[in-house]
Amino acid sequence: MVITFIILIATASLFVWGKIRSDIVALCSLLGLLLTGILTPTEALSGFSNPIVIMIAALFIVGGAIFQTGLAARVSKGLLRFAGNSDYKLFLLVISVTALIGSVLSNTGTVALLMPIVVSMATSSNMSVRRLLMPMAFASSIGGMMTLIGTPPILIVHNTLVESGHRGFSFFTTLPVGIILLFCGILLLWPLSKTLDKKRKKDDDDNRSTVKSPKQLVTEYRLAENMYRVETNGKSPVVGKKLSELDITKQYAVTIAEIRRRSTSPFKKTVTQELPEAGTVLGDNDVLYLIGDFVNVARFAEEKDLKFIDQSSDDSMPTFSGKLKFDEIGMAEVVVLANSNIIGHPVRESGFRKNYNVNIIGIQRKTRYLVQNVKDEKIQSGDMLLVQGAWEDIDRLSRLQAEIVVIGQPSAEASKVTLEDKAPVAGIIMGLMVVAMIFNFFPPVVAVLMAAVAMILAGCFRSVRDAYRTINWESVILFAAMMPLATAMEKTGASELISSGIVGSLGSRGPYLVLAGIYLGTSILTMFISNTATAILFAPIALQAAVALGVSPYPFLVAVAVAASMCFASPFSTPPNAMVVSAGRYSFLDYVRVGLPLQVFYMVIMVFALPLVFPF
Repeated sequence: MVITFIILIATASLFVWGKIRSDIVALCSLLGLLLTGILTPTEALSGFSNPIVIMIAALFIVGGAIFQTGLAARVSKGLLRFAGNSDYKLFLLVISVTALIGSVLSNTGTVALLMPIVVSMATSSNMSVRRLLMPMAFASSIGGMMTLIGTPPILIVHNTLVESGHRGFSFFTTLPVGIILLFCGILLLWPLSKTLDKKRKKDDDDNRSTVKSPKQLVTEYRLAENMYRVETNGKSPVVGKKLSELDITKQYAVTIAEIRRRSTSPFKKTVTQELPEAGTVLGDNDVLYLIGDFVNVARFAEEKDLKFIDQSSDDSMPTFSGKLKFDEIGMAEVVVLANSNIIGHPVRESGFRKNYNVNIIGIQRKTRYLVQNVKDEKIQSGDMLLVQGAWEDIDRLSRLQAEIVVIGQPSAEASKVTLEDKAPVAGIIMGLMVVAMIFNFFPPVVAVLMAAVAMILAGCFRSVRDAYRTINWESVILFAAMMPLATAMEKTGASELISSGIVGSLGSRGPYLVLAGIYLGTSILTMFISNTATAILFAPIALQAAVALGVSPYPFLVAVAVAASMCFASPFSTPPNAMVVSAGRYSFLDYVRVGLPLQVFYMVIMVFALPLVFPF
């Protein structure tokens, strides 16, 4: 037991110190229990096969698909339009929408999704963003208390109940608790947030990113001003011929940026996006996206009997009105290093198309942007090349070509581009998963796993690798490696000692004081270590305290989940709190002024409310 307490204290101290990643600390704790003989290898590694760990990993994939398809952003933006010009309505809507989304998605993902939208809304309404971001972070945790999958502590106490032979939670078991928390949060946060309503000087240069999105690149290189769309038809001489035979770039000084093909089936009309290659054969009704001088483009269209899709009001030069898509074909900038062997050679001899399957469609040379007749431009040292190609090929270019530097991370940029056509599919899968969990058609872990696999098979991610990339492995390993510590505490009698101490000192005064002691202990510990780790440690303590008192364990275990999730007095107690620190320019004292009163109020309310919802 002494060794278990030493490992527990050392683990908590390392969590507080924060210099070592939490998952590494958890693994070291696991190894300590294993090497000292407290746990057998089977017991030490049991967390990695626990259903809750598998479920949390699958939930990351489901949530990632909702973000990747743009479904969550679409729903959120639609709801936030109802705020109008009222600061209080905007506050209520932000809290309500955040809690709603946080009830089915992770609180971390919810804040990541809503933060840019909330900042934009605050700017538009001239409301202080500081007064919205911290309450939004708190609301994401409050929303997590409404459903089984909303926050990890609920899953942990649910798992503790099941393993001890009690009936686990259903999907909406904790909904009444979540509603109480939401109502009290709205009641208190509006006046408390007034202390945050003060302006601070912003230094935008400190946080300015040097990585540009594809849309920013299109604007910067003014591609839309030099891009035209033409459509082929059955009479055009280009139909049925390969691009290598036509040699359009050489004859007309025009670059084909991409080709979109229309195909109509009895069930669905689709448009596919293709990157032009030498062997590409043009077909009827193909749409060509051309970059070049209008005179050259017009000559090409006239000679090849092609029709401009975009027309100006006075029938003069067409103005591009299309929308560039970056689902499959992306853009990125690369810098040519001084030792590159392509310096001094024209773009057409660079070998980018042949060797890497990407096109060079623009050059930034100092303050100049070149997008017309690029193929004849000789590459110079320090040139910034705008390349276009499949995201996978751009990513591969950064790994294979040592004489250039790709700006940013193409794979990360690709993951930011939403697959909007898959949003309805993701919504259906998400809805079916929630229905299956509500009506207990399948065990929760099975329902979530089925949804995760369905998201991947339905194409809600570009690749399986993108799906795995959405999993926060640090959190998954933290969950799996911390569970054996709770087992060790129970095996060595440490949990019983702590619970008997609480019951012994408070039990004679009734279960209410024991409940308050468990809530207070969980709340204090959560201020120093992660709420997940705290829930793992206190769940068996709460269970043993209830058994010792001979009462229902449900109010005690729900108290652990609430106390672990509702820790607002520190910016580092939960991931959502930490995520808004920079954007809101918050200090530690800001969290104390707003979060501590709310946290104390919640404790008082929950001590009396929980026994009403879950009787002793």
